[in-house]
Amino acid sequence: MAQGEHGAVPAVLGVCGAGTMGSGIAQLGCLAGMRTLLHDPDVAALRRGTEGIAARLQREVERGRLDAERARAALERLSPAPALDDLAACELVVEAAPERLELKRELFRALAGIVSADCVLATNTSSLLVTAIATAADHPERVVGMHFFNPPPLMALLEVVAGADSGARALAIARATGEAMGRRVIEAVDGPGFLVNRCSRPFGLEALRLLSERVATVQQIDRICRLGGGFRMGPFELMDLVGVDVALEVARSFYEQSFGEPRWRPSPIAAAMVAAGRTGRKAGRGYYHYPRSGSHRPPDPEPPAPGGGDGLVVVAGESSLALGLVDAALRAGWEVATPAEADGRRPPFLILEVDAEGGEPDAPAQGGPRAVCCASGSLAALDPGGSSAGFHALAPLDRCRLVELTRGPDTADSAALATERFFATLGMHAEWVADSPGLVLGRIFNQLVNEAAFALGEGVGSVADIDAGMRLGLNYPRGVLEWADEVGLHQVLAGLEGLALERGEDRYRPAPALRSLCLSGRLGRETGEGFLLHPEG
Repeated sequence: MAQGEHGAVPAVLGVCGAGTMGSGIAQLGCLAGMRTLLHDPDVAALRRGTEGIAARLQREVERGRLDAERARAALERLSPAPALDDLAACELVVEAAPERLELKRELFRALAGIVSADCVLATNTSSLLVTAIATAADHPERVVGMHFFNPPPLMALLEVVAGADSGARALAIARATGEAMGRRVIEAVDGPGFLVNRCSRPFGLEALRLLSERVATVQQIDRICRLGGGFRMGPFELMDLVGVDVALEVARSFYEQSFGEPRWRPSPIAAAMVAAGRTGRKAGRGYYHYPRSGSHRPPDPEPPAPGGGDGLVVVAGESSLALGLVDAALRAGWEVATPAEADGRRPPFLILEVDAEGGEPDAPAQGGPRAVCCASGSLAALDPGGSSAGFHALAPLDRCRLVELTRGPDTADSAALATERFFATLGMHAEWVADSPGLVLGRIFNQLVNEAAFALGEGVGSVADIDAGMRLGLNYPRGVLEWADEVGLHQVLAGLEGLALERGEDRYRPAPALRSLCLSGRLGRETGEGFLLHPEG
């Protein structure tokens, strides 16, 4: 083995499984300078895997992303290994077999009798416990998790997972191998979903809950996540891509492994979809219909051009969202005042209650349409029987292209129209949804932050690794903990407490780590410290 920065890089790498994951891992290995042996018991699959690597490398050369000589050298280091015994010389073997525990255990049991006692055995599992697989091999201290993301050549992340008995040497070799492949390596403790897949659970599960409560439609939820949150695709598009059946099985696995954690309860909607054969893109139909030609949805429209503000707008609040609204309103041409500044002046075009927590409104007494931010509760809870419209958007506002709006039975038409017009002048689309604490994006975001805070508090991973994992492994627009610091941790906590109060469900209980930060006054960027340090304040 060659010595790397954090451990030894194996000279000979073995990969078991020549499918999308296995062939992708093998491609990274031979490009990184390792002699790479790709094994699959299916001769046809092995041929497809090796031919696929050659074709992908050739495409990279043609696009100018890879030097032709480097591609040729990589292919010379790649060899098919039809028999498991062909892996005897390997110093590291990565298993990329189907997600069945007994199949993986049987494979590790066989490998342990073929490779040397020093050979590290790694599993690419994404949903099974590394510890459960490791017990099938002698010397379980040499077994680790190396969870690559699909497709491995394009996803810059590797999750190295320590099982209960994983040794320091095996973990160091796994890390060094990932770094030699050019991956950003994060570390996780063994458990349901490890770090990245665990922290991303609410993206789909909370979307399904919103759908079941008829807060918004599939199309609305996805559009809100794309335009309001900056996600590359919405949760239902993502579930269709992964496979609705696969997502359901993962949800069931999480729920069973946690002995019934309410945050991870599978959705009956997903079960009904699978029973109907609507399993996503591979079936031609899931939450969307996938025609043979054309897209499953129209492209997102460009946001309206900002500008055209004319009159006085009152902004009540001091949060990052309130400050962002003040800046955006000024740029759009509005005159902006605080409630104190507005006293005695002409009635405003719109009064925005941004940091609303119920009770008496913090706004001037004189009339004017009112809009309440539904971050800490529903419009019904924050303005009971009132005539206000409701809205929600996530800070930082300069990255947001859509605002969610809602109304109650007593909302005045003038408030609804004024609110929609105001946000149009800021250059934002409006999406009308049913009333709910946090509306759509707020609920999903708060649950993402909460799950990450649970994982952090339980020692599953670090702040840096959680955020890097969400960005690089899942293409999130930014790390959720960094994002939470921008929004304000007290705002996230208030949103979760509002959900818990109004829905009465344990799934919305705040993570102790999040509550502890808020109790100590570490609220994020505005206080200089939250999940991260912000020296600039």
